[in-house]
Amino acid sequence: MTATDPIQLRPIDNASFGACCVFDGAQGAKATVLAAEHNREALLDAFYGSGGLLLLEGMEGIAEDPTLLLRFSRLFGPEVEDYRQTLRARHSIHPDVPEILLIAGKSAGAVKPPPRPDPPLTAEGKLPVQFPHRRGWHTDQSFRRPPPDMSLFLAVVPSPRDQGQTLFADGVAAYEALPVDLKALVEDLEGLHVMPGAGRAEQDVRAGKTPDVLQSHERPQRQPVVRHHPVTGKRALYLCEAGQMDWIEGPLVGYEPGPDGEGATLLYRLMHHFTGPDFTYAHHWNKGDLVIYDNRSLIHSATWYDVENHERVMWRTTVHGNPGALYDGEAKSWIARPSGASFL
Repeated sequence: MTATDPIQLRPIDNASFGACCVFDGAQGAKATVLAAEHNREALLDAFYGSGGLLLLEGMEGIAEDPTLLLRFSRLFGPEVEDYRQTLRARHSIHPDVPEILLIAGKSAGAVKPPPRPDPPLTAEGKLPVQFPHRRGWHTDQSFRRPPPDMSLFLAVVPSPRDQGQTLFADGVAAYEALPVDLKALVEDLEGLHVMPGAGRAEQDVRAGKTPDVLQSHERPQRQPVVRHHPVTGKRALYLCEAGQMDWIEGPLVGYEPGPDGEGATLLYRLMHHFTGPDFTYAHHWNKGDLVIYDNRSLIHSATWYDVENHERVMWRTTVHGNPGALYDGEAKSWIARPSGASFL
């Protein structure tokens, strides 16, 4: 970017992808959102040109006017998800802007943070990122067809800086670095994704838990392991590990199913590669950080934080509208249809 461009970008520290974004002359959240609305094409060029990860700092003013987050989200696609339509618990939805999901520690019914890895640090004394030392890698709502395009994540009240990080992994770089034989093997492969809590996750199957009886709109969904990005045209690995894959019929279509099957072996191999240090970035949150990440080409993982002693409040929006030609004409798989109704 030159000095005359409306957006200035700088690399994110310790990251091989993504950029920190500043609108020229904009001070504070309201001015930044207004500048973005006037420079939408430049914003989208910056987003896709930076590998689908943008960081905007100093956006804490959104907490006072949550409609700013909705306005900003709408710049990235035609539909911002209304969480009232997803059977989310009311306490997890913003009371005034239902497109905002509240991810909060210490509140009633809050999702518990993931456990600390064992051991808590790598042999080099660093934060673990690579599977299986680090667990929980996923992309948002991969258990839906069509899956969402991107998410926006705001730190309203972050954890202490050495806790509650969000890890990101670059599916494009990971795919391009695959050995030739493995790249050919996964080119037309499909994964079987399912919503968490259905009793079909790896740990549930190993524990012998009886899986839930799923309605048609809750059934596992096939997704390509290699996804073609509809904007950049690049190929990216697109898969999760234990929590959002179906370990009864999957995790990989056409392979021996189950946690000890051939599909699991290949998935573990891919996830170990995907989350290697060369392809990952750990974001340490500051108050007012807003991160936009592309679910079509990145995966992410939460880290532990001390929920007993520290509050943590994060806001998320989810944007839909351009999943790619593979999904053309598909109705939303997660919306229940009346008996006998067609999904297409």
